[in-house]
Amino acid sequence: MSKKHHITTIVNGDEYEALCETRQSLLDVLRDELRLTGTKEGCATGDCGACSVMMDGRLVCSCLVLAVEADGKSVDTIEGMASGDELHPLQSKFLELNGLQCGICTPGFLIAARALLERNPDPTESEARYWLAGNLCRCTGYDKIIRAVLSAAAEMRGA
Repeated sequence: MSKKHHITTIVNGDEYEALCETRQSLLDVLRDELRLTGTKEGCATGDCGACSVMMDGRLVCSCLVLAVEADGKSVDTIEGMASGDELHPLQSKFLELNGLQCGICTPGFLIAARALLERNPDPTESEARYWLAGNLCRCTGYDKIIRAVLSAAAEMRGA
């Protein structure tokens, strides 16, 4: 029997405590222990971006981060993106411009896009495509996703 570790972390502004296995991923703790199932597992190897979250302001693949590494850190997931019933502009634009289909990759794209716009509120199409290159979608052709990100960026800038 492996040893369990007690972790305390701030997730979407709320403090959570969990007991986790040494080798348990942050993704598994978010989904299985904290019941925050918006973050998806696509590949479990860090290649698809479906499990993207922010940890202490840094974009990470939660399938590659051990849960014990999140102890004492702040984690932002898709569940914290909207403000109550008000969607984040990126979420609204993904809906409006059909930047999603099956939805498995959508939370990761939204978290990654928000990270991009926090760093660069006026990205070019090339910059957006480069930033989001770590997020894979098997359903769309990416154009609607990029249009949604750029449209949200313009709206957020007040353009």
